[in-house]
Amino acid sequence: MSKRILVIEDQEDNRRILRDLLTSVGYELIEAVTGDTGVTMAEKHRPDLILMDIQLPGLDGYEATRRIKANPELRPIPIIAVTSFALSGDDIKAYKAGFDAYVTKPYVPRQLLAKIREYLPASGS
Repeated sequence: MSKRILVIEDQEDNRRILRDLLTSVGYELIEAVTGDTGVTMAEKHRPDLILMDIQLPGLDGYEATRRIKANPELRPIPIIAVTSFALSGDDIKAYKAGFDAYVTKPYVPRQLLAKIREYLPASGS
C-alpha cells in the first residue's frame, strides 16, 4: 500500500511540481490550498506525512502545524516545511512551531525525496 502525503500549498505550480514528483515514485497525494483546509484534511485522512508551505492564505503554516501537533492523534505525523522562507532564524521558528524538518525552495527534487524517505522509508514504489 502506498504512503499518503498531504501537500498544503497555495500555489498551483508548486502543487503540480510536487504532484508530478511524488506520484512518479508511488506516493498517494492529497492536496490543500489553505492552512485551515490542511488541518481539516489531516484530521479526516490521517496522512503518513505532510508537506506544508509556511506562507498560506488565512491560517499560515506555523499555526496550521501547531494545530495539527496539538491533536494527540495527529501529533506523530511528520510535517516538513517546504518554503521560500530562508532568512536566518526562519528554520528555528519552524521547528518551534512543531515542524519536523525544513526544506527551502527552490529545492533539488532528489534531496526533497531523500528527506521524505527519512520519515517514510518504505514508499509505495
